[in-house]
Amino acid sequence: MARILVMIPSGEVYGHNNVRWYEYRNVQKFIDHYHNIGDAFVFDSSLKLLNYTKVQTLEIATFDPNELDRLREEFDYVVLRGSNYINSEMDWRQSEQVLKRLGLPVLAFGIGAQAPTDGKIELSESTRNVLRLMADSTQSIGVRGAYTAEVLHDIGIDNTRIIGCPTAFRKNDPDLKIVLPALETVKKVGITIRREVSPAYAKDIRQYLTLHRELIKSFASRFDTVLMAQGEREEKKIVLGTPEQKEEAIATLKANAWASEWYFDEQVEELYRSRLFYSDVVADYDDCVRGCDLVLGYRLHGNLMALANGVPAIYFTYDSRTREFADTFKIPSFDVFAEKVFRLGDLWDQSAFDAFNHAYAQTYAAMREFLDENNVDHVMHSPATLEQINDLKIAWR
Repeated sequence: MARILVMIPSGEVYGHNNVRWYEYRNVQKFIDHYHNIGDAFVFDSSLKLLNYTKVQTLEIATFDPNELDRLREEFDYVVLRGSNYINSEMDWRQSEQVLKRLGLPVLAFGIGAQAPTDGKIELSESTRNVLRLMADSTQSIGVRGAYTAEVLHDIGIDNTRIIGCPTAFRKNDPDLKIVLPALETVKKVGITIRREVSPAYAKDIRQYLTLHRELIKSFASRFDTVLMAQGEREEKKIVLGTPEQKEEAIATLKANAWASEWYFDEQVEELYRSRLFYSDVVADYDDCVRGCDLVLGYRLHGNLMALANGVPAIYFTYDSRTREFADTFKIPSFDVFAEKVFRLGDLWDQSAFDAFNHAYAQTYAAMREFLDENNVDHVMHSPATLEQINDLKIAWR
């Protein structure tokens, strides 16, 4: 079993391979801090696939040669959890100096590129250097999809492997399949919401938000609906804050020009007050999605969390990230900026989810091969192995 350093984690580890936000019980400490708990989904899921005895954070904000020399002797490799690091604004701090001195293999675990709405992605020299360091340190570098592989190819990195995202495999089930129930039996629906978005990545904010609003309202009128937030400050305050903070958050949303005009009307306000969900504990999202018959919406990892738990999910794609994920896993999706009306029945087709089932199995195998290729001790297994384990009623951990 390995000893691993984690580069850019997102939360604290407990119970060996579970993740929650730092000091999660101290709600007031982070009530005004934006953190996307979806990043913690990826961290948590990554740990669930690896076989290790020890995990520790690798600090990249500072450079201490003596400390790095000690870590080199005590650890086997570094994990960079999957996220959108490949963008024009990424700040790697002291990563280049740290990784050079440390000299350990750096496992890029499903990293991705974030393209702007207009023009080609422009990478800093620091980003290029760090990516090349990682690619040179291992047999292969794990990326989430074809677009990211193309971006890396353009800077001379060709040892990429498309492995999707660990969140998809958090249940470690190579035989996972989505089987659609009859649409008329669907009662509980989760909508993964993302109110805040940058015009640098979503080309029409008005269309983005108005469709978001109508999705929420139409589904809430038809189904028992839960709105699943992942970190915006106002949404977090409404769920976790004091009564005063909740009303302050409502007032802030009403005062926001984009939200008040295109998103946060009286009906959405009432739904925010009664059906909003947020947690700083990753496992709570497992529980939330398992209680749903369908999950759909704007959140990349929120939707993927549902699929990992065997719950049908539909992506609303609006940028390069969401499109790349939907393409890698062949997930049924709806283009937010398409000139057509969203109808659930159009996507409620078993053949569409069979395409996901096939892509999932292929990508699970690719993830396993990627870890093997890089000599990383892991707990992923073949379908036959899982079948034998289930027959013997031995719990995999």
